[in-house]
Amino acid sequence: MRTERTVLLVGATDETVRQAVELGLHVLLLQHPTKVSEEQRRLAASLTVVDYTRWELVEPVVRELFASPGFAAATSLTEPGLENAARVNDLFGLGGTGHEVARRFRDKQVMRAHLAAVDPGAVAAAPLRSRAELDVFGVRHGYPFIVKPTDATASIGVQRVDGPQDADRVWARVRALSGTRTDRVTSLFLLRDFLMEEYLDGPEFSVESFSFAGRHVVVAITEKFTHPAHFAELGHALPARVAPATEERVRAEVSRFLDLMGFRDGVCHTEIRVGERGVRVIESHNRIAGDAIPELVRAAYGVDLGTLALGWPFRLVPELPDRPVAHAGAAVRAVVGVPGEVESVGGVEEALHRDDVLDVRMTARPGQAVRDVADNWDRLGLVAVTAEDTTAAVRRGAEVVDEVVEVRVRAADGVSRRARAARIVERAVSPA
Repeated sequence: MRTERTVLLVGATDETVRQAVELGLHVLLLQHPTKVSEEQRRLAASLTVVDYTRWELVEPVVRELFASPGFAAATSLTEPGLENAARVNDLFGLGGTGHEVARRFRDKQVMRAHLAAVDPGAVAAAPLRSRAELDVFGVRHGYPFIVKPTDATASIGVQRVDGPQDADRVWARVRALSGTRTDRVTSLFLLRDFLMEEYLDGPEFSVESFSFAGRHVVVAITEKFTHPAHFAELGHALPARVAPATEERVRAEVSRFLDLMGFRDGVCHTEIRVGERGVRVIESHNRIAGDAIPELVRAAYGVDLGTLALGWPFRLVPELPDRPVAHAGAAVRAVVGVPGEVESVGGVEEALHRDDVLDVRMTARPGQAVRDVADNWDRLGLVAVTAEDTTAAVRRGAEVVDEVVEVRVRAADGVSRRARAARIVERAVSPA
């Protein structure tokens, strides 16, 4: 096994391992006991089953692997593995993203504190440790403002505080979630600390980027369709339908943000809002996006972010041009149902055989409880499609959900109803 072509993956999906092997890499995989698959066993040169979120367990394993057979790079494309992959980079001087920078992305409070120290226009934020601090933040920074966990994903626990009257409710919810994984969150996430930050107005987007030794390439700007009350993501579409001036501001601000964060190499998924105060960063992750957004990027731009992330440390992939050009549109539409219980799930294979369908991911299972949508885990699934442009893709996604995929939900009144594409508010263009 050639060390210069060997990568240590801290957690991975089957697809990630497959992509690494297709690049000609030897994979040393650290995998959580709940995530091991036969495909990973078959493809990886070495598979070590360990809770890779715990550094005290990971460190002795990686020291042994570095001694023999050795590896030239360590990386992770999954949120729970990012910090420990960065610790490995630091431990052995491998280059790539180190722990200090990785922690800025992983911990929202650390990110806000870092930006406050280097950016005069940083978003106001403060840790939430007591009920009284909600009132203090509201007086100091105004209403509304946001309360959210510092290190969760999928809009878990995100709440809007519209005035003093909301403080008791929000604090009760924080107390209920703190120290739990909740009944819907993957076992790798534990909700601990919470953060208050000023509310950012305007439409929401995400920016999919890749950095080549400090040169930041904005690959795609993605429109995000969110629940108006609870921030759950109901759909995504790209290329975003934005005015040229807005696009230029987004590109400039995201590049500036990545510089301020000290990020130089690899993939990033940065969530922003474009409002009265311009382009403002909500949060960012030094990994590929979820919700099939990488599939949208690949369909619209011909850019495979996963392959780039695995191949760039070994210089096995060419650098992208400054402005990749889209040749199609692509969109994700979420499947939602009325509160009740899932009766049946059908139409998935039929949908997957459609030429314009990129992926169908259903979380709904017969007997599963269906709730009002409060976060991403309350959705029943999603459909990703491509079309000639963004508007056509948004509409086509809804058609596939409503006409091909069939999830039946028995409501509280006993009536069986078909789940539908989540309703979204379409916009032709963002503010100029």
